[in-house]
Amino acid sequence: MNIIASLPLGVGGHIINFLGREESSPHLEKEHMNISFQNPVGLSGVLDPNLSGTRAFSNLGFGFLEIGPVTWEPTGNGEAPIVKEEAQSILFPKESIGFQATKEKLKKLPRKQPLLIRLQGSQQEIKVMAEGLEQFAIGFIVEASERIDIGFTDKPVLLSVKNPNSLSLTSLTSFSGLIVEETNGFENLKKEITQLRSLGWNKTIISSGGIHEPLQAIELADVGADMLMVKEGYVFSGPGLTKRIKESFLDKEGNTNPSQDGWFSYWLFGLFILAGGLLALLFSITSIILPYDEHFLRMKKEEIWMFNERIMLFMAHDRMTLAGTMISGGIVYMQLAKHGVKKGLKWAKEAIDLAAIVGFLGIFAFIGYGYFDWLHLLFWLILLPFYLHGYRKTKRISGTPSSPNRLNNKSWKVGIFGQLAFVVLGFSFVMGGVIISGIGVSSVFVATDIQYICMPPEMLERFNQNLIPVLAHDRAGFGSALLSVGLLVLTLALWGYQQGNQWVWWTFLIGGLPAFIAGIYIHFAIGYTTFIHLLPAYFALGLYLTGLVLSYRFLHRK
Repeated sequence: MNIIASLPLGVGGHIINFLGREESSPHLEKEHMNISFQNPVGLSGVLDPNLSGTRAFSNLGFGFLEIGPVTWEPTGNGEAPIVKEEAQSILFPKESIGFQATKEKLKKLPRKQPLLIRLQGSQQEIKVMAEGLEQFAIGFIVEASERIDIGFTDKPVLLSVKNPNSLSLTSLTSFSGLIVEETNGFENLKKEITQLRSLGWNKTIISSGGIHEPLQAIELADVGADMLMVKEGYVFSGPGLTKRIKESFLDKEGNTNPSQDGWFSYWLFGLFILAGGLLALLFSITSIILPYDEHFLRMKKEEIWMFNERIMLFMAHDRMTLAGTMISGGIVYMQLAKHGVKKGLKWAKEAIDLAAIVGFLGIFAFIGYGYFDWLHLLFWLILLPFYLHGYRKTKRISGTPSSPNRLNNKSWKVGIFGQLAFVVLGFSFVMGGVIISGIGVSSVFVATDIQYICMPPEMLERFNQNLIPVLAHDRAGFGSALLSVGLLVLTLALWGYQQGNQWVWWTFLIGGLPAFIAGIYIHFAIGYTTFIHLLPAYFALGLYLTGLVLSYRFLHRK
């Protein structure tokens, strides 16, 4: 992840954001110690003592990061953390890369969120380290000791405590806040924070550790924690924990995003694609080729039937799979517009934009072999105004999703595998679309196509030199449509998968049926049933059914 995040021109950050959508809602913004935080969720420094993944963590949706502990000289001997799976706990070794190495690494780190730097050492060492690291930090963390002097900096200083009940609060008034470490279970952590508030501590409290699921984050916030640092729970629950916590906070607060006027233009955009797919389906089961195809071929379809009927059946096969893909894409566009963009969700708009732009650019694949389809151009010209109007009207959309998910229960764990199936399905469609488009503008046929048609390309070209360009146009057009729909499936699975989103499940179900039914049916209808040729379709169908089954309870459960 750190290597990806280090890619130049910000590419790595965009890749990570594409996978996780880690932006924070403005509703989660907090101000403590006169410092603005995008959200209250931070990451404990013990997870990354060598700063080997800090660049990646800065892209994973945290409101702040803890750096350290930083010591004057490197400490630790490379011991691995002791992981206790059953207790879901980790004993982290005391480890630091030292002051100078920390300073050099922070110089190369993009500043995407505030950094709290934990310092350890003598009073003089802490003072020198604070002076050297002050340009990177919004505040410092020191650990409780017999003699504490915070005069080493003008920035906020927080005291890390493991047993706050043993401290006198009156002696801590010079600190800007407390870091309350979880050392003896989550319930004790809650009690300690509750007691601090009941004794009158009204400054910042940051909890450290103890959070394995969103409900625990909410409970800590309810008893008085201003901000939360995840620690071992981030390891056991996975990097999605941060996003789930933020979605839970939004759900608890009942924040709703403003409705967007432009959603209906996007919905009409999808409706026209659906209608175009139905027309293409009608043509694929009746005339197969249209008058302008015959004009380009300078030949009537009856002549092709008489020469080799499998050429016409092969064209019907390509055009029906294209039709089914268009119908599926239209349904997904309409669902994203109605249930996503209308509710102000930025991710839904960006999913539509990404797939639509790729779809529009796909028209250039049609001419890769010399045949420009004017009907497709006319179709895109009809669609374009609706898309542009929707894009302009929703340009300022910024809403992020909320979720009632609170627990790492069986429904959630099974649902994660359902999400994985849909993600792999979407990625498979994207790769399939790229490969098929590439074939359409290059070799046109795969080996099983030649076996089915029973003629080599040279013979087809001798029969009609314009026939292969028409077949290539069909192949490239289907590949472009599959790529566009694959992006819709992939983004819907990555970005819209929140507990209780029934519409997402129904979108997968209803949106997937036309493409699978048309794509598999036509092969059996024309006798093109070579197993190796249909294997990708069977694989995709297996992922589709697996995703529907495993995600049902999670997406239907409120």
